Amino acid sequence: MDPVAALAFARELIDVDSTTGTEQACGRLLSQRLTELGYAVAEQPVADGRFNVLATIETPTVVLSTHFDCVPPFFPSTLRDGRLYGRGACDAKGILAAQVAASERLRAQEERRVGLLFVVGEERGSDGASAANNVAPGSRFLVNGEPTSSKLATGTRGILRVKLRAHGRAGHSAAPHQFESAIEKLVDALVRLRELQLPTDPLFGETFYTVGIIEGGVAPNVVPAQASAEVMFRIVGDAAEVLAAAKTLEPLVDVEEVLRVPPVRLHTLPGMPAESFPFTTDIPLLSTWGAPLLFGPGSFLVAHTDDEYLDVAEFDASIDAYVRLVTALLSAPQ
Repeated sequence: MDPVAALAFARELIDVDSTTGTEQACGRLLSQRLTELGYAVAEQPVADGRFNVLATIETPTVVLSTHFDCVPPFFPSTLRDGRLYGRGACDAKGILAAQVAASERLRAQEERRVGLLFVVGEERGSDGASAANNVAPGSRFLVNGEPTSSKLATGTRGILRVKLRAHGRAGHSAAPHQFESAIEKLVDALVRLRELQLPTDPLFGETFYTVGIIEGGVAPNVVPAQASAEVMFRIVGDAAEVLAAAKTLEPLVDVEEVLRVPPVRLHTLPGMPAESFPFTTDIPLLSTWGAPLLFGPGSFLVAHTDDEYLDVAEFDASIDAYVRLVTALLSAPQ
C-alpha cells in the first residue's frame, strides 16, 4: 500500500461516523478491507453490536494498535493545503491507515510476524481495550498509535474521572434564603477544587484537571435541588491520593469515582526522539499484549478540535517510521 492508497484509506475511514458507541459501520468497513488484503480477521464482540478488529498473517511478534472510535461531533474528510482534515484525522484513523500501510510494506518484504489490533471505545471508558486484553496472541511488543508528533512517548499520564453531586432544597426563587441551592454548593466546591494540593512527578510534572460537564437546575425561577459536575484529573501517580484530595470537598458535594487509569512509563528506542505526554491511552488496559511503545503522527493539540487535521507529509513519513520501529523490535534480543 503506497502513501497515496494509504491516504485514500484514511479518508474512507474518516468519512464513516464512528463516534464512540456507534462504531459498527466503521468496524465492518475495516474488517472488509483487511480481509481483502489477505489477513485473517477476527471480530471480537464488545457491547451493543460493537467489536474490535484483530488482523494477523502468522502469530505476531509485534502488534500495531490504535482505536477507531472518535469524539463528537463527526465531520467528513477534506484535503486542503497539504493537510488531511476530518474527525479522526490524527486521532486516530490517519494513524490506523499508516499502521496498515506499514504492515503491508513489511509483508511485501516477506515479514509476516506483524499483527494489527483496532479497538472501539477508547474515547470513553476503553471497553474495547479491556475486552481485547482477554485475547492477546502472545506478542512480545505492542506499538500503540496516538498523535505524539512522530515521537516515541517516554510515558503518559493516567486519569481519574469523578462526578461531584450537590443536593439542595427546591423552592421559589423569590425567597432563596428559605431554601438551599445545589448550584451554589457546587460552585463553592469548584472554588475549593482550585485550591487542592495535588501530586507532582519528575517525569510528568503537576497533576491538573478539567471540569468538563456541569449540569443543574430546572428553571431560572426555581432554587435548584440538584447540580453536578464531572471532573477529569490527569494524574501523575497513585489515583488514591488524588481521590482523597477530592473527597475533602465533601460534605458540600458527594464525590463519586467514575474511572481511573494509571500513568505508565513506556519503552523507547535509541535514535528516536522521545518525550512524555499528558494524555491517557489504552496501553494500561492492554497489559497482556507485550512491552508497550507509543508512537503516531499528528499533534494531540489539534485532536478533539473543530479543525482536527494531520499533515500529509507527516502521515507519509509515519509509514516509514512504523516500518523502522517494527523492524527494530523484531530484531530485539530475547
